[in-house]
Amino acid sequence: MRVGVLELVIAEVDCEPLRRLYTAHVNRHYASIVPQAVSSWCRELGHRTFYATYWGQADPKSLLPDDLDVVFLSSHTPASVLASALAVLYRRDGVLTVLGGPHAKAFPEDALRFFDVVVQDCDRTLVAELLRDRPRGVVLSSPRRLDDVPAVEARLPEIAIAHLPKGRATRTSFIPLLASLGCPYACDFCADWDTPYRLAPLDRLEADLRFVAQRFPLAKIPFHDPNFAVKFDRVLEVLERLDGPTRNPYVIQTSLSVLREDRLRRLRDTGCTFLAPGIESFGDYSQKASVRRGADPQDKLEQVVRSFELIQRFVPGLQANFLLGVDCDTGPEPVARLCEFMDRLPQVWPNFNVMTPFGGTPLYEQSLASGRILRAMPFAFYYTPYLVTTLREQSAEEFYARAIDLFAHLTAARSVTRRARALSGLYQLFHVFRLLNARRLLREFRSLRALLRSDARFRAFHDGRSDELPPFYADRLRGTLGRYAELLPPQALRPRHAPASRRAPLAIPREHAAQSGAFAQQGV
Repeated sequence: MRVGVLELVIAEVDCEPLRRLYTAHVNRHYASIVPQAVSSWCRELGHRTFYATYWGQADPKSLLPDDLDVVFLSSHTPASVLASALAVLYRRDGVLTVLGGPHAKAFPEDALRFFDVVVQDCDRTLVAELLRDRPRGVVLSSPRRLDDVPAVEARLPEIAIAHLPKGRATRTSFIPLLASLGCPYACDFCADWDTPYRLAPLDRLEADLRFVAQRFPLAKIPFHDPNFAVKFDRVLEVLERLDGPTRNPYVIQTSLSVLREDRLRRLRDTGCTFLAPGIESFGDYSQKASVRRGADPQDKLEQVVRSFELIQRFVPGLQANFLLGVDCDTGPEPVARLCEFMDRLPQVWPNFNVMTPFGGTPLYEQSLASGRILRAMPFAFYYTPYLVTTLREQSAEEFYARAIDLFAHLTAARSVTRRARALSGLYQLFHVFRLLNARRLLREFRSLRALLRSDARFRAFHDGRSDELPPFYADRLRGTLGRYAELLPPQALRPRHAPASRRAPLAIPREHAAQSGAFAQQGV
């Protein structure tokens, strides 16, 4: 068969030039590994396979041929509305439509309104049987844990399309790897909260590292592990077996709790050039910052600053991940601490995300049960800077006022100058691109606060007193979708929410009962 695999990295159609510049240099490198694995598996199974990623470079429909038999779309939740519009077009042409990726895992019942098949967890066997049997109207999930993905060499055609636009690697090229899957933490906002941590095969990791070093010596390796090197010694021993001159620089996301000085020295010696720990909040929320529960927020700030001061002696590129809208962070003090963090550590890029309850997480179940989710808010707004829930301890207007103070500090001339002096080379360029995005977010924060002050219906919606979607969001969504907006009527944009206890029980459609041993099927 003719099989297409398309990953939607962004949600916008017809991006403005400045936005496209950002997506071309930043977002395009967020292409993930599993869609590449699906494409590689389809090719191994003998199908003629076409793979692409969409980051704003062209009409997304034009990135794959028109005469497909099956199309796999991978989407995070903000891009799911665009994915649904594409599914409408493909289904008109008789193409079997399959959705995978974060949105399929988070909101499968909603996604099944638009797709023939929704895949929550997959492996090669599930893909093979899906292509063989071509079921419709089902949510599929493999009963086997995915413990490995195709080697870099096997998915080289996909890597070239996603990450090597000129067919060769430069110092700004990325080739993603996985050293592990799952996560040992149970953060209530994270999709991996209940996914057991396990190492990927270390012999495969070593082979991939050697292959990349030989073929693409200039490329950087971002590890897509939710938390890198939880089993620190076993992973670092693999990296240390490579000769120093042949190691590629690599990028990781990890927690402060594993970053002792001896381990930081090993990260430096093996080529770690960028590190992004999750702090989440200076309040009593996350435990990944290696600070005891119940610690005073100012004490936590001091400990986190000391940790980053230690890390910067060994790793030149640093990012700290924070969440905005956490219930324990109210009043002006949390913003003041974040501003102090930025002033004391100008070389650390602070990455802020608004707390968002994605399906399948404890945060979602709690928010849904307490009636805090704005049910009419389309999934296209499940990302920063938008609120999709009511807030427990502050109004939406108060939240946006403090977010404006925070981002005004981040983008102020004094902060930018301090950051430029603390950085050099590619890290300066990286911060320039992030600064452009931060200023875009600041403009949107200000627009939202202005509406909350001036528009009673907009304020009622965010207070949870109205279930009518404000025109502001409807207009924004039409602008995001461009010419695809006409494919989805207004009722299609309203999400379907269901707690885990009310989801359809596991069932196998009669016409597919014979395949029940191969994978779990959930009929909806």
